[in-house]
Amino acid sequence: MSGSEPASGLGLADPERENALLVGIIDAISAGPELLPLASNVARLIVYATATDICYVHVLDDGGGSLTLAGATPPFDAQVGRVRLPLGDGVAGWVASHRTAAVIGADKRADPRYRGVPGLAGDDYTSMAAVPMASRPGGLVGVLSVHTRERRDFTGRDVRLLTSIGSLVAGAMHQARMHRRLAARERAAERFAEQVIAAQESERRRLAGDIHDGITQRLVSLTYHLDAIADTVSASSGFAAEQLSLARRLADLTIDEARAAISGLRPPVLEDLGLADGLASLARSIANVEVRLNVAECRLPEHVEIALYRIAQEALQNVVKHAEATQAELELRCDGGQARLRVADDGKGFDQSALPDAGAGEESYGMHSMTERAELVGGQIEVTSRPGLGTVVTAIVPIRPEGTA
Repeated sequence: MSGSEPASGLGLADPERENALLVGIIDAISAGPELLPLASNVARLIVYATATDICYVHVLDDGGGSLTLAGATPPFDAQVGRVRLPLGDGVAGWVASHRTAAVIGADKRADPRYRGVPGLAGDDYTSMAAVPMASRPGGLVGVLSVHTRERRDFTGRDVRLLTSIGSLVAGAMHQARMHRRLAARERAAERFAEQVIAAQESERRRLAGDIHDGITQRLVSLTYHLDAIADTVSASSGFAAEQLSLARRLADLTIDEARAAISGLRPPVLEDLGLADGLASLARSIANVEVRLNVAECRLPEHVEIALYRIAQEALQNVVKHAEATQAELELRCDGGQARLRVADDGKGFDQSALPDAGAGEESYGMHSMTERAELVGGQIEVTSRPGLGTVVTAIVPIRPEGTA
């Protein structure tokens, strides 16, 4: 692999050797969608199969204005990611801007397109061939080049072969780039969901604090005043005593409702106990409805756990307020790459075709709220109901495997 090959080409006249290169490239492509390992593996395969000394794989940046060294054979693999060439700069930049191959048989430094790149020791190599890497779905992806210390007269067949290899690699790199962009969008969407849910929970905590420190404290103070008045009003006062007693009961009821609202706005069990135990605590807190629990332990991101908890909370509140049910079931399962939260009741059900538009009523608002929460974490809500046969609400949320980007 020293550049001592005769000037008759790249040494791929042997079909077995050429086939080995193509099989190796296909294996490298199949190994995974990561761009840098793919470029480095391809560079090593090409150098071995072509008996050249160095191979560089430059990839077009997302902005399309420059090339970045994405793959190189030793000892220049340490420069991967560090070398950038503007389009039109150097031989590789010229090939990228003109979308055509460039061959220099000898004395590269005399070629007006050549520019020495610090760290790549280009002056140590005499001959080179560079071809654009392009594919039909992705267009230009980058530039592939091979270099030899001793003079090599690259032939038209050599260039065609390198171009074919470049096209094959370009298709894979286009897919790798699309995968990277998709992964970046997914990470951005997940970060957005985390921020939105965190903001929602922060606002709920603020409201809970305001209710506790403001409304609840004033109501408690009101009961003290009512008790003080009661001590001065005799039972024989008739109407006044009756109204005072009603006012005291109303104040107590309002305090209970305020405390229930605080508990709903800021349930401490979720962060203290986790989703499974948090759902169990939620089920126990539901009044007048027996809630059967069938909950599995699921390791989920915090913002997904919060979303599922809130969906379960809203669904059970709908059961209490609207379903006229005596029994309900709360189920959580995680399998097949998704989490499934299911709330079913034996209540009166409803005609789904007659359900009002979002925001047209309290029940519709609750359904709309659950749908929004599920969609925020990439999931969906399914509702099944018929008059007299109860209602089933199912939230389906995709699970990202741990350790993935």
